[in-house]
Amino acid sequence: MDSQKEALQRIISTLANKNDEIQNFIDTLNQTLKGVQENSSNILSELDEEFDSLYSILDEVKESMINSIKQEQARKSQELQSQLSQCNNALENSEELLEFATRSLDIKEPEEFSKAARQIKDRVTMASAFRLSLKPKVSDSMTHLMVDFSQERQILQTLKFLPVPKAPEIDPVECLVADNSVTVAWRMPEEDNKIDHFILEYRKTNFDGLPRVKDERCWEIIDNIKGTEYTLSGLKFDSKYMNFRVRACNRAVAGEYSDPVTLETKALNFSLDNSSSHLNLRVEDTCVEWDPTGGKGQESKIKGKENKGRSGTPSPKRTSIGSRPPAVRGSRDRFTGESYTVLGDTAIESGQHYWEVKAQKDCKSYSVGVAYKTLGKFDQLGKTNTSWCIHVNNWLQNTFAAKHNNKVKALDVTVPERIGVFCDFDGGQLSFYDANSKQLLYSFKTKFTQPVLPGFMVWCGGLSLNTGMQVPSAVRTLQKSENGMTGSASSLNNITQ
Repeated sequence: MDSQKEALQRIISTLANKNDEIQNFIDTLNQTLKGVQENSSNILSELDEEFDSLYSILDEVKESMINSIKQEQARKSQELQSQLSQCNNALENSEELLEFATRSLDIKEPEEFSKAARQIKDRVTMASAFRLSLKPKVSDSMTHLMVDFSQERQILQTLKFLPVPKAPEIDPVECLVADNSVTVAWRMPEEDNKIDHFILEYRKTNFDGLPRVKDERCWEIIDNIKGTEYTLSGLKFDSKYMNFRVRACNRAVAGEYSDPVTLETKALNFSLDNSSSHLNLRVEDTCVEWDPTGGKGQESKIKGKENKGRSGTPSPKRTSIGSRPPAVRGSRDRFTGESYTVLGDTAIESGQHYWEVKAQKDCKSYSVGVAYKTLGKFDQLGKTNTSWCIHVNNWLQNTFAAKHNNKVKALDVTVPERIGVFCDFDGGQLSFYDANSKQLLYSFKTKFTQPVLPGFMVWCGGLSLNTGMQVPSAVRTLQKSENGMTGSASSLNNITQ
């Protein structure tokens, strides 16, 4: 019966997963169909705009050519009209002179005849008819303004859609996820020397397999990538996976997206558990700060503002965000006394994990480590057999030490600006590093018998955390060789259970 139930549960799980895949594919198809309709409409609008632009250019060129022809016509007509007017005047004067000369032939008196002959001679010498050029100043030819658009027509007849680059292919084998960086590599299915650049898009997700259409984050875009690989660095891995896709672009248009690739980006993400903190600690997500008033001073201040000027019903004008009542702190009794402690909200039950801690410059005392859930409310980190930590004291005298089970090992190293914490639950190892140089500060060797929680103690100062980090490659390398470091091993045996 039990085996049949287990088999049925597996079948149900398989069917549910398959239904989920099919629904996601249906959503993808619907989105693609919608995209085809929207993109087709956009492309048609762009096509109309392009042709309207061509028509506009042709109209402008035509208008310019028409003006050129009309101007040439006007110029030649003016020249010919001027020449014609001059010729008509010259002809009129010449005919008048001819008539005068003809009448002069009938003169009988020699003296009058001689006088008329001299006049005719003088007038002929000065006649404009004999100074005219009898050649037209311009021709009637307009061939220099003729056009032949046969070549342009051929170009127009070759108009076609832009050559679109093919979709690149992302090579998962060549992709690398390490040190909170992701290197994505791709190649073109065939050589294309017209490609100008690539566009890489990525987004975080908690779903394996093909990217989801619904309930997903927006794609982030990296543009103008000249090579065929790109590295995203300084990422916070606050999701299980990341989707990647890439497209090629020539100088005119972007091509199709590559098939999306999903890469695993697993890392420990946790926040500080406000409900577990001491009353004298002010906790906000990944920051904790010493609060000597235990919140009472701030509560009194807020209450004073709320009560000021009240007479019965509170004024509606005093309901802004700034006047909201503070969180109830009276129920936070997980730690008390001098155990100024707060724990992380996520238990570590297996695997290797890494996070970093940075203290405020004026922080007088703080501890960083891990603890079992059974850590007592009055217990301080490192003073019981259920917690391991390194402790920094900057009050009265400066000390830097590793602590466990109320045993202390002084550390002869400089306190770093940021402390990296490496926890190998299965290997029973807790190591602390200079987060910048990756120098090993100290290692605990033990066997964890129950889940552990990141733990922090702070007094007169504050701490900030950086989570969602992979174990750095340098730390992994150091872990492989750490067992050969006799100084660390011998000191661990002195304080480790």
